[in-house]
Amino acid sequence: MTELVPPPSTSGKGLLDRVEDALLPLINLVFLLLIFFIVAGQLTNEPLPELPGAARQQQERAPEADLMVAADGQWKVQGKVLGEEQLLAALPQPDDNNPLRIAADQSLTMSDLEALLSVLEQGGYTEVLLLTEPGQ
Repeated sequence: MTELVPPPSTSGKGLLDRVEDALLPLINLVFLLLIFFIVAGQLTNEPLPELPGAARQQQERAPEADLMVAADGQWKVQGKVLGEEQLLAALPQPDDNNPLRIAADQSLTMSDLEALLSVLEQGGYTEVLLLTEPGQ
């Protein structure tokens, strides 16, 4: 009796060698796609344009902080400049569940920040959050 389907041609290669030969075009394709996306990502150095009104909204919005510290070390609570004596009376009571939120100017010196934290520690505040702006 004759066979209708001829036996597979192995050309003397084992199964592992044939699988490796079949994967070679796939590896080449993935490599070419990788090169394409690297080149396509480098075509422009210009950032995306700002949405209309987005910059204005960011500038108008003040941080939601209980205490703001200016660059010169002034302490402000609800827009009023306060001294050490009035500061603790104007702040909300210390609460571990709701830490005190502090917005400090980026050019504030560490010594001014340490002085503020010392005053707050004496007032019973054990938890504070230092608010920062995202980098640009």
